[in-house]
Amino acid sequence: MSDFAGRTVLITGALGTLGTAQAEAFARLGAALLLLDRPDDPRGAPRAAEIAERHGVAARYVGQDLGLLKESEALVRGLADAVGGIDVLVSNAALIINKPFEDFSIEEYEDQLRVNSAATFALARAVAPGMKRKRNGQIVNFCSVTLNGRWDGYVPYVASKGAMLGLTKSLARELGPFNIRVNAVSPGAVVSEAENRVFADRLQQYNDWILENQCLKGRIKADDVADLVVFLASERSRMITGQNIAVDGGW
Repeated sequence: MSDFAGRTVLITGALGTLGTAQAEAFARLGAALLLLDRPDDPRGAPRAAEIAERHGVAARYVGQDLGLLKESEALVRGLADAVGGIDVLVSNAALIINKPFEDFSIEEYEDQLRVNSAATFALARAVAPGMKRKRNGQIVNFCSVTLNGRWDGYVPYVASKGAMLGLTKSLARELGPFNIRVNAVSPGAVVSEAENRVFADRLQQYNDWILENQCLKGRIKADDVADLVVFLASERSRMITGQNIAVDGGW
């Protein structure tokens, strides 16, 4: 229960399927949590209170539109100052839309790059000063199995995840001298709310396609991904940085 005692973890996209599993995993290990998601989501404050009560840790919901980059950076700087530094940043938050690339507007393309990758740059700027002072910190970013080029209809999303991969590797190089590690996780097709929404009209067809293409013939759960995130944020991975690790069942 003490693995993350005394450490503060900021999770973006904290109310989604992946973020929820990560929040539970970190709370079980004693971390104080900052759960960041959209400001208009009514689940936020009750979810934080529920986690705090169940695990006996500090948990706070933070509503913020990550598309507002300067405001997001300022908010997280303030949070870091208030709690004595954020020790772990987990960047889950992402917009995902499925349709032919000609049907995307320029604005939709820009929105996905802003939320899915540029926001992580802004938040890394916000948490890095405190991590540097402590000479310790972990940033876990989210890339995607879609970078393998075998998925149609996600051009802005895949482009944003490519940017996230480059950001991960370059931040790892710049922050490494301060003992700050930066890694990425590339989930495969996780059973999730987003999956149900995007493929609502063809869910069984999509499920069959996933199982046909994976080496392992079972569906990935959010806890499978959370276990890797916790590992990358822990001292057990102290010499791992600049990596993109897949939890995809084998593609």
